Amino acid sequence: QVQLVESGGGLVQAGGSLRLSCAASGTIFSINTMGWYRQAPGKQRELVARITSGGSTNYADSVKGRFTISRDNAKNTAYLQMNSLKPEDTAVYYCNAWVQHTIGRYLEVWGQGTLVTVSS
Repeated sequence: QVQLVESGGGLVQAGGSLRLSCAASGTIFSINTMGWYRQAPGKQRELVARITSGGSTNYADSVKGRFTISRDNAKNTAYLQMNSLKPEDTAVYYCNAWVQHTIGRYLEVWGQGTLVTVSS
């Protein structure tokens, strides 16, 4: 069993900052890509940012220059630093990871989500 637990969501004014954390636990040999997705009310879930085990990153155009994804492989944890937040960033943010739970076998795991609300 592998679990992802997110934390760090909350209410912030436009222009403010939040830092999300995602900690993986359970039977883990390694973690490949870790990412953050978000889903706003009435919209589909979309990719925000992801990072490979080697540190390569990619971002949605809407967050480039404002959000930074990072990870601590020793702690099996990913982070999302969100700066210059806008009301349109309001959404439930989900952590995602591809986890090698047995040698040679990967499992896609999702967190339960954390709500980020940006007030104008």
